Amino acid sequence: MINVNSTTVPKLVVSTSPLSPDELRKIQAYWRAANYLSVGQIYLYENPLLREPLKPEHIKPRLLGHWGTTPGLNFIYVHFNRLIKKYDLNTIYITGPGHGGPGLVANTYLEGTYSELYSYVWQNAEGMRNLFKQFSFPGGIPSHVAPETPGSIHEGGELGYALAHAYGAAFDNPDLLVCCVVGDGEAETGPLATSWHSKRFLNPEKDGAVLPILHLNGYKIGNPTVLGRMSDEALTHLFMATDTSLTSWRETSLKPCIS
Repeated sequence: MINVNSTTVPKLVVSTSPLSPDELRKIQAYWRAANYLSVGQIYLYENPLLREPLKPEHIKPRLLGHWGTTPGLNFIYVHFNRLIKKYDLNTIYITGPGHGGPGLVANTYLEGTYSELYSYVWQNAEGMRNLFKQFSFPGGIPSHVAPETPGSIHEGGELGYALAHAYGAAFDNPDLLVCCVVGDGEAETGPLATSWHSKRFLNPEKDGAVLPILHLNGYKIGNPTVLGRMSDEALTHLFMATDTSLTSWRETSLKPCIS
């Protein structure tokens, strides 16, 4: 995962000390819950809490939704929620990776927003069953972050426009911080490659800030990505052409997503 510092975010007085064990425990628990809700949407038709041994009839006959990008989207979501609460930030989350919808639906369900808007998706076993069944299913919801998803202003299925939408949201919104996740498959499209230059139109006096995060999980729908095969040094030189600096962060130290 690459943090792309292409704009100047307002400075905050932040602590450089590690999170407390209690904070880490809560964040890890929330992240695991979001991951479970995400993978359940992709795979499960019945038996949402796995209270009985898994059977073939519990699995959806046709699977859509990309698990590969989802844990990263959930990881960013929970950590930004922590920062929003701690620093009272005005922040919006835009996700570009295709078929990453289960992650955003899972988080809005955990927060309670989804159940407020859709009364049949209660926060219990039956509501979870409805949540899982409807995902990418006839008469249900798409596998992308569609308009039905609370808070959505960008659909992650039409690849290439996440960063353009992020800058559009920041224009004339001086107090807004836009966290924009760019998929490494999406990064190969023409519109996205051009959008890195959008920061040249930002006016720091009257516009907000955009924090792009390049999610390098290495693969797109059918094969490895171009950027995923590049070294950190090569990526750094590539983004230097757009006056963008990179901060690299590797996921290798993370514990398993579901335990």
